[in-house]
Amino acid sequence: MENSKKLNIVYWSDYACPYCYIGEKRLESVLKDMKIDDMVTLKMKSFELNPNASSKVESKTDERFAKKYGLSLQGARNKIEHISKLGRDEGIDFKYADTLYSNMLDAHRLTKLAESKGKDVDKVIYLLFDAYFTKNLVLSDRSVLISIGKEVGLEEKEITEMLDSDQFKDKVRKDESEAYMMGIHGVPFFVINDKYSIYGCPDKNDIKESLMSALDDELAKSGSGMMCGPDGCH
Repeated sequence: MENSKKLNIVYWSDYACPYCYIGEKRLESVLKDMKIDDMVTLKMKSFELNPNASSKVESKTDERFAKKYGLSLQGARNKIEHISKLGRDEGIDFKYADTLYSNMLDAHRLTKLAESKGKDVDKVIYLLFDAYFTKNLVLSDRSVLISIGKEVGLEEKEITEMLDSDQFKDKVRKDESEAYMMGIHGVPFFVINDKYSIYGCPDKNDIKESLMSALDDELAKSGSGMMCGPDGCH
C-alpha cells in the first residue's frame, strides 16, 4: 500500500489513566508487528477523568482506590498490582502504587502547546505518561511540565506563558465535549478511519482485527472498478 493510503487513528486519553498508557503501548506494538507504523497517523484528544481534581496531591493511590471502588486497602492494593502487572507485561516500568494524582489539565494543555508549535507530540505524550507512572512525578507541578516541554524543544518562556494563562483550555474542553457527544464516558477510546471503534483497553488481537478491517477498506477503495474478466481488464 502506498504511503498516501494512511490509517488515521484518533483516540481520547487521560494521563491519569493506566489503561490509556497500556492501550497505547499495545497499539504501538501491533503497528510495529504488522509493519504498518509508518502508514498510520495518530492523534490524541483530551479526556480528563476528573476535571475538578485538586492541583495538589491529596491522597495515596491505594486510599483513593479503596474509597472510589468501595474496597479494603488490601483489596485496593491487589487491584493496583494487577493493573501494574499489565503495564509491566507491555515493557513499562509501571509503578502505579506510587503515583501522585493531581489535576491533569495543564498536562493536556502542554500537549496542545507542543502540537501548535510543530513539536514531537508523540514524545510529549510518552514523557508525560512516563513521568506519572514510572518516575511518579506530579503532573500539575510547573517544574515537571517545563522540563518535559523543554525536552521536546519548547522554550521555557512559552511554556510559562501558557501555564500563566487559559491558553488551550478551550481546546481541551472541545475534545471532551466531542467525546461526550459521541457517547464516550471513559477512556481509552480509539477510532480508526472514522469507522472502527475500540472502547477500553484492548488486547492485541482486537487491535489487529480492527486495523485489518480498516486496511481491507483502503485496499477495496484503491482497487475499486479495476478488474479482469473474460473480455479483458478494465
